[in-house]
Amino acid sequence: MMPWPGAAAPIVADAELPTLSPSRHTMVMSLSARGYTVAEVLGFPADGRRYELVGGGLLVTPAPEPRHQELLRRLVVRLSLYLEAQPEPFRLVASPADVSWDAQTLVQPDLFVVPAAQATNDWRTYRDLRLAVEIVSPGSRRMDRVEKRRLYQAQGVGSYWIVDPEARLVEVWGPGDDRPEVVTDELCWRVSPASAEFRLGVESLFEGMPG
Repeated sequence: MMPWPGAAAPIVADAELPTLSPSRHTMVMSLSARGYTVAEVLGFPADGRRYELVGGGLLVTPAPEPRHQELLRRLVVRLSLYLEAQPEPFRLVASPADVSWDAQTLVQPDLFVVPAAQATNDWRTYRDLRLAVEIVSPGSRRMDRVEKRRLYQAQGVGSYWIVDPEARLVEVWGPGDDRPEVVTDELCWRVSPASAEFRLGVESLFEGMPG
């Protein structure tokens, strides 16, 4: 992972790494009052957990559950087919990824879409997110619905989907929304005004999901 340009090199030996309990649903937020930087977080050793940064506050989640990964696979298949048929080129990306808008912000949406021109070999060019998707896990509910939702709205992400496998619904947020559209029947979206409409039955998305 590439350090943030202009930031001091992280001193991994002195990094205040989080200590998590054995629970697979653990989430730790804002571990240090001083705040972290992107450069520090990119210097953390790989340990299977997801480290994200919103306004300097550190968000930590464990490896995702099998249900999460199956939903991600289904969305990748459907969105890939849709994007390939559109007149404008866009790139669908699944995390792990390092999306950052400033030195104290680093997030890894489960799935996101950017214009193809931004899809370089440098994560710092991935900035104009037309869609961001987070699949809710027991330990990520507040993070997905509050911290990351506010961030995505502030950064003008075109559409933010919160996929909730327990409630079997999708919350859809736009940049200026005060409340989400709660979708339980058919999820609709356009990647651009010139594109056809993406349609996905919510019931079919969750069909056969393990409890």
